[in-house]
Amino acid sequence: MNAPLDAGQRASLEAALASVTLDDKYTLERGRAYMSGIQALVRLPMLQQERDKAAGLNTAGFISGYRGSPLGGLDQSLWKAKQHLAAHQIVFQPGVNEDLAATAVWGSQQVNLYPSAKYDGVFSMWYGKGPGVDRSGDVFKHGNSAGSSPHGGVLVLAGDDHAAKSSTLAHQSEHIFKACGLPVLFPSNVQEYLDFGLHGWAMSRYSGLWVAMKCVTDVVESSASVEIDPHRTNIILPEDFAMPEGGLNIRWPDPPLVQEARLLDYKWYAGLAYVRANKLDRVEIDSPHARFGIITGGKAYLDVRQALTDLGLDDETCSRIGIRLYKVGCVWPLEAQGAHAFARGLEEILVVEEKRQILEYAIKEELYNWPDAQRPRVFGKFDEKDGAGGEWSVPMGNWLLPAHYELSPAIIARAISTRLDKFELPSDVRARIAARMAVIEAKEKALAKPRVQGERKPWFCSGCPHNTSTNVPEGSRAMAGIGCHYMTVW
Repeated sequence: MNAPLDAGQRASLEAALASVTLDDKYTLERGRAYMSGIQALVRLPMLQQERDKAAGLNTAGFISGYRGSPLGGLDQSLWKAKQHLAAHQIVFQPGVNEDLAATAVWGSQQVNLYPSAKYDGVFSMWYGKGPGVDRSGDVFKHGNSAGSSPHGGVLVLAGDDHAAKSSTLAHQSEHIFKACGLPVLFPSNVQEYLDFGLHGWAMSRYSGLWVAMKCVTDVVESSASVEIDPHRTNIILPEDFAMPEGGLNIRWPDPPLVQEARLLDYKWYAGLAYVRANKLDRVEIDSPHARFGIITGGKAYLDVRQALTDLGLDDETCSRIGIRLYKVGCVWPLEAQGAHAFARGLEEILVVEEKRQILEYAIKEELYNWPDAQRPRVFGKFDEKDGAGGEWSVPMGNWLLPAHYELSPAIIARAISTRLDKFELPSDVRARIAARMAVIEAKEKALAKPRVQGERKPWFCSGCPHNTSTNVPEGSRAMAGIGCHYMTVW
């Protein structure tokens, strides 16, 4: 196992290492490369242009947005990769602010309304942190209603800082996107930034929708060895959706009420048909006698996996005791056929998601009219303690899975253990869960002990221009607002 390499193996390894460069993440045509989530988002449009070129399309890319954590370093990474972007006909132009950037992205989809267009289409990417999503809602609504071009497409990257680690408020963008009518993809790892990103543009082209992709701190700031191949993602166009005459893409002229009808009657359902055809939502663990289901997506999926491991529940044990795990790639809207298949035969469903409910509301709505004998119980933020009420009738603090701050594997393990305790389980599994929970609780108790920390006054980040731009005239006072001067409330 630890035997030294022979001469041939050494030579092969040395040759491979000699060819490795820091630019591999942007230049490799196929193979594996180590990159961060931010760098994956830089490589993503290059992969799209390579796919288009192989399909005989002459497309260009356009990227615009406004920096902000956890996407604060995206513009710097794009600038560093400018020669690679230029080689793929991709233009990066940061916006003066988020909504002007979104307006420019909207304009990129109108290029092919004119016969003088230089390219077959322009695929575009917008980026911004949570507050940027908030302020750009009007543009998102208008752009999404107008649509995308057939060989263009729009991918909207939302940087969500769930724990407010570098933000003035904790942010969750799904509810804003829902209000604007944008489907929301939620990758769980760096590889899925590439895979879901390509799906996002394909979905946008097919449905005419702008497609959002949620990027949370713990994932986008992580790094991994990922598979780079423009054709790794197999794009399947739906066969079970009846496309209306004239299609769903952007057009001119296009009155607002006609846009509204097209969005509500066709575009969302075309997007859901795409999700279904490409299996963006899928069962990860199943059981021939499934009783207890867990539905989750994004970063919470990784936490669920860790929680199951911490409880001593591997895939085989989960299957044996009747657990079904459903990973949702598109968290809004929830694709109904897959959700129904997941829920069928279950006695209970636990919805695991960070922040306010999105999946929980959706699965409850889908199952509401099922016959009593077939409809599983659904729990998420709250359980059945203190009555059968919902979000607005339970006592404060009576959380099963809190909506504030972040979820952790320990919190999720506690919720899974609590719900499984109501089922008949094999004695060995029940004993294992109890023993593992004792260890988890002891660890959490130790971590909760107060620590001695030196006083650290809030101050500007090194080199930040706000260090001087927030200086005020003598006798004046600066108080809280949107920006670094918010630190006065601390």
